[in-house]
Amino acid sequence: MPRYVIEREIPGIQLMAPDELKAASQKSCNVLRELGSDIQWIESFVTEDKLYCVYFSKNEELIRDHACRGNFPANRISKLHTVIGPYTAE
Repeated sequence: MPRYVIEREIPGIQLMAPDELKAASQKSCNVLRELGSDIQWIESFVTEDKLYCVYFSKNEELIRDHACRGNFPANRISKLHTVIGPYTAE
């Protein structure tokens, strides 16, 4: 299944309390359960005013549907083509 990175602009996200992040995560998981097995959340990275999420998804439309149902922004969706790291240099 293709992997995607979703950029979500959320002003002040770096200031959210742990219980707020937990509630947002629970909401996301509930929507994912509704959508079925063609979409899966892998992990997210909180930066200043942005959230970067990594998902497996059958297609970009499912990611947009998840964002719409959960009332989450999806400002940019990018399909991952490959992953590199220090091990790539070896």
